[in-house]
Amino acid sequence: MKARLYFISRALICSALLAFAIACNKAPNDAKVTSDIQAKLAADSGLQDKQLTVQSANGTVTLSGTVDNQAERDAAAKYAASQPGVRTVINNLQIGSMQSAATQPAPQSAPAPAPVNSKPAASRRRHRSEQQNEIAESTPPPDQSQQAAQSQPPAPDPPPVQAQPATPPPPSQPMPVTLPAGAVLSVRLIDTIDSATAQPGDAFHATLDAPLAIDGDVVIPAHYDVEGHVVNAQASGKFAGQALLALTLDRLKVGDKVYPIETDQFSQKTSSRTKNTAEKVGAGAVAGAILGGIFGGGKGAAIGSAAGAGAGGGVQAASKKPDIKLSSEKVLTFTLQTPVTLVPTTKPARSGQTLAAPAAQ
Repeated sequence: MKARLYFISRALICSALLAFAIACNKAPNDAKVTSDIQAKLAADSGLQDKQLTVQSANGTVTLSGTVDNQAERDAAAKYAASQPGVRTVINNLQIGSMQSAATQPAPQSAPAPAPVNSKPAASRRRHRSEQQNEIAESTPPPDQSQQAAQSQPPAPDPPPVQAQPATPPPPSQPMPVTLPAGAVLSVRLIDTIDSATAQPGDAFHATLDAPLAIDGDVVIPAHYDVEGHVVNAQASGKFAGQALLALTLDRLKVGDKVYPIETDQFSQKTSSRTKNTAEKVGAGAVAGAILGGIFGGGKGAAIGSAAGAGAGGGVQAASKKPDIKLSSEKVLTFTLQTPVTLVPTTKPARSGQTLAAPAAQ
């Protein structure tokens, strides 16, 4: 009877452990997915003041509300798609339109001035007759005018006029445009960035992974160079702490023009370890001391304690959190914090184009 109760209790314990493991590995529920996506939208400076609604049901997320432009609409969809457990994103976000200013009434044309009274008709005829008489008196007789013309030598022929080649008009320069705040810049890294070796202030290079557009019109094609710097970097360490990496963009180069830009920060960090590490090290030392006492006591206990502490440290080293490493070709997303005015171009970026190093302060 006791043996039977023992086996039944063992089976119940195993069932409870299995149910606990299944509960731990269960995917996040819909409420958790909704709250996490809303937190991401609130952290974006371009979306935090928008009235956006997030609904989640069995891995399908529906976004609704109104945003200012297409860039903000795409950014919200990317945040939702990046959430673990999300399989489908239905983007119902609408782009709001600015109300056009009321048209001003056309100015009324001024009345035409009244015509000036002309001279009487009789006075005009008399004045015309006097002019004709003066012309007739000043004209020499026909014979005398012919003799005067014959006595003068003929005028030389004018030199031929050489046709000048037509100068083509200079090409028209495109008008500058302004990329608004909230525009999304998708960049592809050129340099590898590692939180274990990076230092705050280190520069990194990348290229535009997608063209920059305003109202659907491309103003800067993809693959032009951008440059940023490391805002913060922290290695995970041996026994405590967490890895941290924060980046921002500084400049965009288009041909021979360099535009300063200001974006939000791309940040990533690992979860910190708890005091369980110290407990593992301490438990190893105690177990080592017990074994040392059993096999010799005194000095043996000391040796066992040291060996146990080393074993505990080995457990910690095995559970060490990795550092953050962003490899080359990784795509990152940034959001403009302030507008930037630039000259649009249709020329593709040249291969091998790199940003010049900033001048020393």
